[in-house]
Amino acid sequence: MNRASWETSRHEEFRVRVRDVLRDSVLPHADRWEAQGHLDPAVWKVLAQEGLLARGHRGEAFLESAILLEELGRTGYAGIRASVGVHAYMATSYLDLFGTPAQKEAYLEPARRGERLAALAITEAQAGSDLSGLRTRARPRDGGGLLVDGEKLYVANGSQASFFVVLVRTRDETSAPRGLTGASLLLIDADTPGVHRTGQRMLGWRSADICKVVLENVAVPEDRVLGRRDRALMHVISGLDFERLAAGLLAVGGVAHCLELLNEHVRRRRVKDMPLYGHQAVRHAFAELTADHELVAQYGRHAALLHSRGELDSRTATVLKLKATELAVRAAHVCLQFHGAQGCLDESTAARLYRDASAGTIAAGASELLRDLI
Repeated sequence: MNRASWETSRHEEFRVRVRDVLRDSVLPHADRWEAQGHLDPAVWKVLAQEGLLARGHRGEAFLESAILLEELGRTGYAGIRASVGVHAYMATSYLDLFGTPAQKEAYLEPARRGERLAALAITEAQAGSDLSGLRTRARPRDGGGLLVDGEKLYVANGSQASFFVVLVRTRDETSAPRGLTGASLLLIDADTPGVHRTGQRMLGWRSADICKVVLENVAVPEDRVLGRRDRALMHVISGLDFERLAAGLLAVGGVAHCLELLNEHVRRRRVKDMPLYGHQAVRHAFAELTADHELVAQYGRHAALLHSRGELDSRTATVLKLKATELAVRAAHVCLQFHGAQGCLDESTAARLYRDASAGTIAAGASELLRDLI
């Protein structure tokens, strides 16, 4: 595979080290994690000791993060990549960008050491792609701070997280009727009274620990407001661009894994005494996917470079997320098709890739929304 123009020998060495760590510390347990619905707590310490939870969210250090995200995708387990991606990048990026020194010391640094697991709680039943339907609310608490009530859905790392980054409405809707004006981001500890978590069994991403999180009269100190109070819109827009960049890079790696599996299968599987690869239709389908992956992968590395320079724009992040996740669905479908009935077995790798790929076109913005944004 061609590498990005910015990738040096140091980056190549980092890529090899990441792949080795994931092979030795993650992949041997991946199927068990799929069955139990979440990663083992111990793996976070291992990843932290290897320096993989403290790569940069911005600047030149993000180029190593881009490699890590792509290699997480290449594990072939979207639940694992979602769990690690949300913790190491999506949830903690809000802390890195907008947190106070005290908040970073209490939440970000322990997260980077693998001591505290992070989750991002934004989506609701009526507030998914359109966050203007936000219903989770915070009201003033006697003696200071806030009381929060609401329900969040599809929260990765939900049952295992020690804290949540939560989007809530902090100003009355009558005075802030439009969009996310009057909304804030809060840091809420998972062990706070009134926080209830229930697992949601999804079609795919089975090791991502997806949960519903109900907040009932949850007391939140004033110093847990993340960023500017009542001004979450600008924070969320910035965070979503970064989230879509990360999701796109994860999907790029996922497509690479799918193509590796497909390539091995069509060369090994024989039909009428001929490898599947001997049939022109099979070769052409594989060639088309390979060509599209190369284009999307190079675009992803371009987007990573822009972000490292502080130049990533919403359009680039959106295009990457749309094209990478849609390609992942197409590649997974071809992989399933060429595996035949074997691929339709629930426990087959091809079936898992197909289930996982479908979810990727919804998380961090459904494809239909992304097309409108573009």
